[in-house]
Formats: sequence, C-alpha cells, structure tokens
Amino acid sequence: MQQAPNLGGIHHVAYRCRDAKETVTFYRDVMGMDFMLAIAEDTVPSTGAPDPYMHVFLDCGGGNVLAFFELPNAPEMGRDEATPAWVQHIAFKVDSEADLLAAKARAEAAGLEVVGPTHHGVFKSVYFFDPNGHRLELAWQFGSADQMASLKAVALDMLDEWAVTRKAPRHAAWLHEKIAAES
Repeated sequence: MQQAPNLGGIHHVAYRCRDAKETVTFYRDVMGMDFMLAIAEDTVPSTGAPDPYMHVFLDCGGGNVLAFFELPNAPEMGRDEATPAWVQHIAFKVDSEADLLAAKARAEAAGLEVVGPTHHGVFKSVYFFDPNGHRLELAWQFGSADQMASLKAVALDMLDEWAVTRKAPRHAAWLHEKIAAES
C-alpha cells in the first residue's frame, strides 16, 4: 500500500448558495468573516462543462476557509429531505462562553432564530441557519485535556458497540455527568 498523503489541514470547504452577494454579506456582517476572493468562470475547469458559476471564499479564522458556489443555471437548491435539518451543519469555534453569548446576541440582533446555548458535556453550542438554509453552530469547548483524553480513550469502544447495537453507548456517561455537576 502506498503511503498516505501528508495532509496539512483543510484548504477550504465548499457549499452551494442561492445568492453569492447575499451569502458574503451574511458571513461578513453576522459572522465577522473576511471576504477573501472570488473566482468566476463560464466553464467548469475540472470537467470542461459549460456551467457558469461564482465561487466565493471567506476567512473563518485559524487558517480555515469557507467557500460557496452560486450556480445560476442549476435547478433551485434544496436539501437532503431524508436527513433531519439538525444533522448537516458547519460548526465554528469560539474562544469563551462570553464570545458564545455575544455571538448569539449578534445573530439574534440580525433577526435570526437561535437555539441554545446547548450543553454537550465538554462544549456548549448555539445554532441558527444562514440565508441558504445551512445550519451553523458556534461552539465553545471547555473540556480539560484530561476530560478530552478520557473521551478519546472510550471512543473506539463506543463506536464498536454502536456498530453492533445501533443504540447510544453509555461508556462516557459518567464523564458527562461529572462535567455537568462541575459546571
């Protein structure tokens, strides 16, 4: 078997949008992202297909880039109706609980319906949707290095049990209860 590639992180993650300008405005004004660049072509470089597009790139911090495609000749965009709306989402890190609550207030001030903060044991999150229907999560991780190591230590056992039973394994329940009691 050949050696695995030496990955240096994610260059960008791309999603579809209804309107590139509206999308850039939302991510700049609500999420505080810098609009980095736009690429537009009338032909898809990788396939040669005649299909105009606008590809926009936004800096979401930490060397990470979120990108969107507007495809004016494609059918109206939708979502996978077989998957609940809460499943597919983009999660962004924030540095503190104060940042999480400030981001929630900013989203609400922009007229967005925000869910949370929701406690997940070692992090708290808020959730809302962008103008394209993509669910966004802002997450503040507060779990200690020891707590995260404990969760990693049971992760494979949990996955193996899930693969057999398709029921939520309880390997980490003690840790989640302990963390909840401490916070």
